[in-house]
Amino acid sequence: MEELTEIFQNFQLPQRDGKFYRNGRYITLPLAPFFCIKVVQEYERAVIFRLGRLKKGRASGPGTFFILPCIDSYTCVDLRTVSFDVPAQEVLTKDSVTIKVDAVVFYRIEDPLSAVVKVSDYRHSTKLLAMTTLRNILGTRNLAEILSDREAISHSMQVTLDETTDPWGVVVERVEIKDVSLPTQLQRAMAAEAEASREARAKVIAAEGEMKSSRALKEAADVISQSPAALQLRYLQTLNTISTEKNSTIVFPLPIDILSAFFNKPHS
Repeated sequence: MEELTEIFQNFQLPQRDGKFYRNGRYITLPLAPFFCIKVVQEYERAVIFRLGRLKKGRASGPGTFFILPCIDSYTCVDLRTVSFDVPAQEVLTKDSVTIKVDAVVFYRIEDPLSAVVKVSDYRHSTKLLAMTTLRNILGTRNLAEILSDREAISHSMQVTLDETTDPWGVVVERVEIKDVSLPTQLQRAMAAEAEASREARAKVIAAEGEMKSSRALKEAADVISQSPAALQLRYLQTLNTISTEKNSTIVFPLPIDILSAFFNKPHS
């Protein structure tokens, strides 16, 4: 580095009319420093290479940093959380059902140096890894587990991705299962099963209601049979109900004693 600095200091160009001139072109040296100053945003870091070798230390930024033209090169890395959609993957579940599942992955760069040096394209690599991980995890689950335990599957996928991408300087923050698409025939079968289950529950509820109603009627009949006054009151209530209805039926009320004697008469 000291040798390069000495060469730049001792390098002189011929002058013409007070300006530096070489090979038919004018060169303005005061503008040269502006080509050496670079600016990175608050959410960015610059990974600098000098003569093809990684510059020691941490990544530069935020703010300004200096590079040497034709000697240094740099790559800016965004540190903000980024998301991408995992395309719908066709998966064969543990119980041999073919489904299509898509997801969304949220990740960020924690180590810019590793993200640039240790993997060719961390974005593309993370996306491919998410696709294969989704298929592998869902292939070990039954359809019922996939439909009911989406949160557990998302967490398992996030942990697996984060462990694999850690050497790349990538942190997978969150994974969400977006949609589970079932074959049309399976959807119809599940709908028929759900309808049959609802009908069965409705029949059970109706049967329980009939049983409770029958038990209540039996208890009421026992009470009325043990109390003649209650039986006579029920008889009068029935006559009152019939009389309020608009019909052509004529009812001749009979004394309750006559009816009792008639029903209590022994059969020959």
